[in-house]
Amino acid sequence: MAEIKATSSTTTKKEIQGLLLGRFEIGKLLGHGTFAKVYLAKNIKSGESVAIKVIDKEKILKGGLIAHIKREISILRRVRHPNIVQLFEVMATKAKIYFVMEYVRGGELFNKVAKGRLKEELARNYFQQLISAVSFCHARGVFHRDLKPENLLLDENGNLKVSDFGLSAVSDQIRQDGLFHTFCGTPAYVAPEVLARKGYDAAKVDIWSCGVILFVLMAGYLPFHDQNIMAMYKKIYKGEFRCPRWFSPELSRLLSRVLDTNPETRVTIPHIMENRGFDLSGLFEEGSEEESRFVSSASVSKIISKLEEIGKVVSFSVRKKDCRVSLEGTREGVRGPLTIAAEIFELTPSLVVVEVKKKSGDRAELGLSSQGPSSLDF
Repeated sequence: MAEIKATSSTTTKKEIQGLLLGRFEIGKLLGHGTFAKVYLAKNIKSGESVAIKVIDKEKILKGGLIAHIKREISILRRVRHPNIVQLFEVMATKAKIYFVMEYVRGGELFNKVAKGRLKEELARNYFQQLISAVSFCHARGVFHRDLKPENLLLDENGNLKVSDFGLSAVSDQIRQDGLFHTFCGTPAYVAPEVLARKGYDAAKVDIWSCGVILFVLMAGYLPFHDQNIMAMYKKIYKGEFRCPRWFSPELSRLLSRVLDTNPETRVTIPHIMENRGFDLSGLFEEGSEEESRFVSSASVSKIISKLEEIGKVVSFSVRKKDCRVSLEGTREGVRGPLTIAAEIFELTPSLVVVEVKKKSGDRAELGLSSQGPSSLDF
């Protein structure tokens, strides 16, 4: 997980094995920091790989970070989206807090761009996914405030996942002047209004960081760079950057609007989405034997009703919780009864993504074609 830095810690693998052995098989250590360790683990029942973040209660109590941990949990539960690392559940004992999270096995986007600049089509694809995730967060009153390639992970299919909400804020933290005042973020990606220390709109700050990321993906280097950090801050504050010759005119125009030093005139996410060639729907049309993902213009409630209808037709039991639906068969196949989990994400009022995963059992029990639910009319 990118959100945990590699430093020393005293928690051992044996300490958590006994607590989680009933449900999770603990694997290798992925990373650790002052207050937490992250382990690769396997859900024994489903076989699914997860990342388990183990937080030391005593250390966060001494550091006065209980409110911070509670806010992080609240934020992660708000932002369920295909391009955001998911928090599955939180468990606690007297000594530890456990975050069971999605395991993203492809590593950081930073490692990919460190090998050289990306082709525009691939960079655009990552940028689209990033904007989709950030837009979703902002619509739910969540602002990341530390967007950078190190905090963007890639799964085995090349899908981007935003991680590390440790510096994020929520709308109810805004002061009476309607602005945030905490100085935070990574120097090369921080917006000029944060440097000014007069208060800032966190949504506009996230947009600026997205622009820096897009530039880095396309150029292979930072738009604002200097060995002297104060000199770099001066370049950021003045907006002194130059697009390389291989940038298309369209890309250069977009960057000039995203990296506008005036937050009042900086382009908004809805305007970015209106940009020619910015089509989110194609990002989510994919599938395999184990899972499929598709888009629909139908409402969330209509999609859930349709899934319930399908369950009744094939005599499956149906369970609902929020925007998740689980369908479980009654016949014992070679691999046990078929269980299908569907999750619905509303990206915009007219764009809904449905993820359907086979959790266990044999697909043939459903009696549908290999196209699966993605071929159904919603």
